[in-house]
Amino acid sequence: MAVASAAPGSIFRKQLLFCLLVLILSCDACRKISLQVPSHLQAETLVGKVNTKECFQSASLILSSDPDFRILEDGSIYTTHDLILSSARKSFYISLSDDQRQEQKEIEIVLDVRGKKVPKKRHTKDPVLKRSKRRWAPIPCSLMENSLGPFPQHVQQVQSDAAQNYTIFYSISGPGVDKEPFNLFYIDKDTGDIFCTRSIDREQYEQFPLYAYATTADGYAPEYPLPLLFKVEDDNDNAPYFENKVTIFSVPENCRTGTSVGQVTAIDHDEPDTLHTRLKYKILQQIPDHPKHFSIHPDTGVITTTTPLLDREKCDTYQLIMEVRDMGGQPFGLFNTGTITISLEDENDNSPYFTETSYFTEVEENRIDVEILRMAVHDQDLPNTPHSKAIYKILQGNENGNFKISTDPNTNEAVLCVVKALNYEVHREVVLQIGVLNEAQFAKAANSKAPTMCTTTVTVKIKDSDEGPECQPPVKVLQSTDGLPVGKELQGYKALDPETRSGEGLRYKKIGDEDNWFEINEHTGDLRTIKVLDRESKFVKHDQYNVSVVAMDAAGRSCTGTLVVLLEDNNDHPPQIDKEVTICQHAKDYAVLEPVDADGPENGPPFEFFLDNSANKLWNLETKDGKTAILRQRQILDYNYYTVPIIIKDRHGLDAKHMLTVRVCDCTTPSDCKMNIKNVRDFKPSNVILGRWAILAMVLGSALLLCILFTCFCVTAKRTVKKCFPDVAQQNLIVSNTEGPGEEVMEANIRLPTQTSNICDTSMSGGTLGGQGVKTQQSFEMVKGGYTLDSSKGGGHQTLESVKGAGQDTGRYTYTDWHSFTQPRLGEVSANVFKMILRESLNTIYKSGFPKSFTLHAPRTHHLFSV
Repeated sequence: MAVASAAPGSIFRKQLLFCLLVLILSCDACRKISLQVPSHLQAETLVGKVNTKECFQSASLILSSDPDFRILEDGSIYTTHDLILSSARKSFYISLSDDQRQEQKEIEIVLDVRGKKVPKKRHTKDPVLKRSKRRWAPIPCSLMENSLGPFPQHVQQVQSDAAQNYTIFYSISGPGVDKEPFNLFYIDKDTGDIFCTRSIDREQYEQFPLYAYATTADGYAPEYPLPLLFKVEDDNDNAPYFENKVTIFSVPENCRTGTSVGQVTAIDHDEPDTLHTRLKYKILQQIPDHPKHFSIHPDTGVITTTTPLLDREKCDTYQLIMEVRDMGGQPFGLFNTGTITISLEDENDNSPYFTETSYFTEVEENRIDVEILRMAVHDQDLPNTPHSKAIYKILQGNENGNFKISTDPNTNEAVLCVVKALNYEVHREVVLQIGVLNEAQFAKAANSKAPTMCTTTVTVKIKDSDEGPECQPPVKVLQSTDGLPVGKELQGYKALDPETRSGEGLRYKKIGDEDNWFEINEHTGDLRTIKVLDRESKFVKHDQYNVSVVAMDAAGRSCTGTLVVLLEDNNDHPPQIDKEVTICQHAKDYAVLEPVDADGPENGPPFEFFLDNSANKLWNLETKDGKTAILRQRQILDYNYYTVPIIIKDRHGLDAKHMLTVRVCDCTTPSDCKMNIKNVRDFKPSNVILGRWAILAMVLGSALLLCILFTCFCVTAKRTVKKCFPDVAQQNLIVSNTEGPGEEVMEANIRLPTQTSNICDTSMSGGTLGGQGVKTQQSFEMVKGGYTLDSSKGGGHQTLESVKGAGQDTGRYTYTDWHSFTQPRLGEVSANVFKMILRESLNTIYKSGFPKSFTLHAPRTHHLFSV
C-alpha cells in the first residue's frame, strides 16, 4: 500500500505557493466549483464548502437550485437525504442575492462522481495475502491553518498493493474523525483519498495523529494499521497584545540617566520560536511629548530614562503609547498598542519659604499660654508628606524663653505663643528671628543649588497693664541659728509694686508654717519667733524650714513668695546609744556600739569612747573608725546582766555618760537569748573577781563539807538502825513454800509528827569544825510496829503508825511515807552544817584578800547565804 502526497518543500515556499493559489481560486471560485463525491451520499453529509464572502460579501440570501442539497450561511453544502448518483457528473447552482443593492450572483457546483468498483471475492484456494511494511508506510503531510478551501480539500491518498488482486476498502480513525473535533477528516473507502472538510485553527489543534486501515470485503486486514500524522502549519493569524491592560510604573524625580523604569511584556499565541512570534517594542508617543525622557529596548521591553531632568513639580505623570509587532517588526507583521503610565515620586528638592518677609504682633504683659501670631509657608513638594511638612525654629530673640513656636498639623502654619510672662517695665518690644525647614532631609537635585534656611522677622510689641504686687524672687533664703529663743525678730519676705517699684501699701499674711514657729508683721512682712527654733525638728528638711507668705495690695491683687529659714547647726545634742546590748558567747565575745548624734555632720563624728574606772577590770573598749566602738570581755563571764558605764564625746567634746546594760547569754543570736531580769532573784550587779586561791579555798571547803556530812550520816544511821529499826526484810518479805503469789509490800504503818520532834531520843553529834560543836535539833526513834517522833522543844508526840491510821498493819510502811517523814529533817540538818563549814572556809578566803561581804545565791536549793 502506498501513500500519495505532494513532495514537501520549505515553509516559505509553501506560503508563497499558497498565496498564489488563493489568488487564482478567488477569481474562479465565483463562477464554477468542482467537488469530487462518492456515488452514494447519506443524509446530512457534508459535500463541500464554498467561500461565499469572497464572491459576494453582502449576500443576505443563499439558495440552492437543487432540493437535494442545502447551503448554510458559512457556505457549507449538506445533503438533505440519502442520494445515489447514477451519472458521472452532476451540477447545480448556488444563488447569492443582496436585497438592498438588488444584486445577485450564481455559482455553479459540479459534482464529479467516482466510479464504482466491482467487488472481487477472495476464494479459499487463493494464496494467503502477505502484509508488506515496505509498501504500507506513511509520508509526512501538513495542513495549512485557516485554509480557504475549496472544501472538501484533498489531503492525501493511501493505497494497498493488495488492491491489485482484491477489492480493498479503506477507513481511518483518530482525532478529527471519530474523536474531537468530529468529522474534520474522511476517507473514500474505495480509492483511499483523505479529505478535510473545513479550515483548522492551529492554536486549537497543532496536529492530528490518525490511523488508516485496509480490509477486504470479508473483513480480512491484509495490512497493519498505518499511522498518519497531519501537522497544521502555522498561519500568522494572531496579533501580539500587552499582557496587562493597565500598566503603571513609578520612578523618583531627578533620577540619573539610564534608570530602569519598568518592563512591558506582550503575548502572541502563534507558534513559538518562529517569525510569527518574534516581537519588537516601540514607543509611538510620549504625553507630554517634550522633552523626550524615556526609551525602550526593542527586544526586552525595558523602559529607561534618557535625561536627569525629571521634575515632579513641572510634570508628575507621563503616558507612553507603546506598540508591539510580530514578524520581527516588519511592516507586514501584526501589531497591537497599549498605554503605559509613569508616575514621578516626590523628592525633597524644594525648600519651604515664608509668604511674607516680616510680621508684626502685640500682646499684653503678664499673659501666658496665649497665641499671638500665625505664619504661612509655601512648599512646592508633595503636600502632607515629610517633604513639605514644616519645622519652625526661633533663631534669635528668645533668650529668656518667653516664646514657643509650633506647627499646626492641619494647615502647616507656624503658631507663635507666649509661654512666660512678659514685663512691660523691662522690655516694651521684642524682635524674633524665625527659620523654617522640612521634616525630611533635603535631597539635592542635579540641577539645584545647596539648600538654605528661609527666615523671617517677627516684632512683638508689649502692652502695659495695671499689675498687682510682684514677688521676686519667688523664693528667698534667710539664715538663722539653731536654738534661737522666743521673741527674736527676723527679716521677712518683701514684695514690690511693679508700677512704683516700692512695697508701700502692701499687706502680708502667713499662709504656710507647719510647726507655727513664727508670727508675721502685717505691714512689714517681718517674722517674730514664738517657739525655739530646733534644727532637729521633724519639720526641718535639709536644715531648711519653709514659710509661705502672700502679699496683697489695696485692690486685692496678690502674689505669693516662700521664705526659706536656713538653720545653722548648734552642737546641743550629745551622742546617744542603745540602753542594752547582748553578747552571745557561742557567736562572739564582744558587742558593737553605734552612737547616733542628732546634730549635723560638723558636730557629730568622730566620736571618742571611754570606760568608767569601775568597769576596766571586766571590759575593754576599742574605737573602730570614729563612728563605732567594740565592747569586749577581758575574760569569759558568767551568763548574767552587767552594767557598764560608758562616756561618749563628739568631735567638739560634747559628751554624755551612759549606763549600758550588757546581757551575757548562752545563745547564738540575740533573739535566741531567753534570759531576762526576772529570771535572776534579787539581782544585784557585782564587779567581784575571784582569784585562784579563793577558788581553790572554795573547792577544798566544799570537799570538806561533803566528807563531814557523809561521816555524820554513817554514824547516825548505824546507831539508829542498831537500836530502833526493825528488820525491814522480815517486815516486808513473806517466806512461803507454796507457789501462790506473795503479799505485796506496799503499805507500812508510819506515824508522822505534826510538829518538829526529837528522833529516837538520841543526840546526834558531829565532828567539831573551828573549835565549835554542832548538835542536831532533832532525834528520832524507830520501833517495831511504829516510829515515834519526839520534839526536843516540847510539843506533841506522833508516830508513823498514827499517820498510817488505825486498823491497819503497823508492821508495814511504804517508801513514800518514810521519805516524806525523813527528807525535810535531813535537809535542815544539812543546811546548818553547811553554813558552819562555809563560814569557816570563807574566813580563810578573807585572809587571802576576798571582799568583806557578799551575797551567794544557790539557784537549785533557793538558799541565800550572807557572809
